[in-house]
Amino acid sequence: QVQLVESGGGLMQPGGSLKLSCAASGFIFSTYAMGWYRQAPGKQRELVAQITSGGSAHYADSVKGRFTISRDNAKNTVYLQMNRLKPEDTAVYYCNAKRVEIRRDYWGQGTQVTVSS
Repeated sequence: QVQLVESGGGLMQPGGSLKLSCAASGFIFSTYAMGWYRQAPGKQRELVAQITSGGSAHYADSVKGRFTISRDNAKNTVYLQMNRLKPEDTAVYYCNAKRVEIRRDYWGQGTQVTVSS
């Protein structure tokens, strides 16, 4: 069955860095767009970054220049490198796999990122 397993979350001080990983299985990873979303308490889930099957990336304005999404199709894994973290980056971060043309949309269980001094 489909699994998306996030790891790498935790507590970090402002200005620090974290790298999230999402290991995927149960579908043809290389054919899916992969994304990272986040949801802070009391707020809607929002897109942070997405990378297409072809490797094109785009980012939310709030993280441009600080976060980098990448994928390793050989390892079926997508990453989110988060630098210069801010308290407002605190949220549960979710991995997403999407293939619009066949109406497939998968989610991981989420990993908590807390940025606080």
